[in-house]
Amino acid sequence: MSCKPMKKDESVSLAQHRRTFFTQAAAGVSLMALAPGVRLVELAMANSEDSLPSNDKRWGLLVDTAKCESGCDECVSACNSEHGLSGHGRPETDAQWIRKVDLKDEQTGHELSIPILCQHCEDPPCVDVCPTGASFRRADGIVLVDKHTCIGCRYCMMACPFQARSFIHEDLTGQKTHSPRGKGTVESCTLCVHRIDEDQEPACVEACREAGHDALVFGDLEDAAGPLASLSSKTATRELRPDLKLNTGVRYTSF
Repeated sequence: MSCKPMKKDESVSLAQHRRTFFTQAAAGVSLMALAPGVRLVELAMANSEDSLPSNDKRWGLLVDTAKCESGCDECVSACNSEHGLSGHGRPETDAQWIRKVDLKDEQTGHELSIPILCQHCEDPPCVDVCPTGASFRRADGIVLVDKHTCIGCRYCMMACPFQARSFIHEDLTGQKTHSPRGKGTVESCTLCVHRIDEDQEPACVEACREAGHDALVFGDLEDAAGPLASLSSKTATRELRPDLKLNTGVRYTSF
């Protein structure tokens, strides 16, 4: 029996049907509450209807690699505390939204330590591969996961070139109402979206400053007079994996 090649419009129709199926399947559990009184769709929206994020801003983070000290994990500790990311003694499965990485240039011997987190890309690969639309990018550039529609397929984890996403394997306790989580779903740095929407800085930035390092600078990438632009004008900055042309929201001073 011969098989006819699928027409382009038929292929598109099947793709649309597949996406609709996953979306409807996920919607069946969309009212689940993973913390008392909290629905994850509220985090996904992350704003009231009268205060929606605007594309007039693009929130970002600049890491001053000269000020980020090896052995310091204040940003990691602050993130864990802010979002209730308690470990279980198994680094291979514990959630980690920020991790410190030590680098050494074998030719010059130069060493530095930098934080790696979700890079909040302008064109995020995690969003491209998500079959349900659970991974999405807000108008202001923050990349989030709607855990109501996340089916735990982990395609986004495989697509992320920065290994910045975690899968929740364990039962959860002590959740924060401002940062609900869900077993069997994927999560990553949200830039502390709940704080940003209240005109506050991310917890990691605040902790770094309080530790006296000032290695993390938060602000609006679109604001030419803002702190990010000011620092960028004084020193060259770079993206991780610039070859991928993702136009990341997290930048690093040259190293």
